Amino acid sequence: MSSQDRVTVADVMSTPLETISPTATVIEAARRMREKEINALVVETSPRAIISSTDVLDAVAEGENVSTLNVSDVMTTDVETATPDLYMEEVAAMMTTYGIKHLPVVDDDYVGMVSSTDVAAYLS
Repeated sequence: MSSQDRVTVADVMSTPLETISPTATVIEAARRMREKEINALVVETSPRAIISSTDVLDAVAEGENVSTLNVSDVMTTDVETATPDLYMEEVAAMMTTYGIKHLPVVDDDYVGMVSSTDVAAYLS
């Protein structure tokens, strides 16, 4: 297979990127994910961060009051990222190595999101 035939992150990433403020409540994040039918949001902060459905589920399981808990209290920081030109095989390897399900796509700034669902669809 030539490099011209290989699928890259840019070919499958979700856009536009859905974001949320670190001061939003976890319940707001959960509602946004449900509304958009996605499982992660990029948090508008530095260093890079995301909040995923797993983060929300963990907070609920720990008995936290997610209606008053802020996104910044449960978000995952220092997240791994991908570039648009990475091949999907490389993304699959990254997700396996780091045990993650979502990779924000960065090209100077955020441009999209690639998920394990995208990888599974590509591999099937």
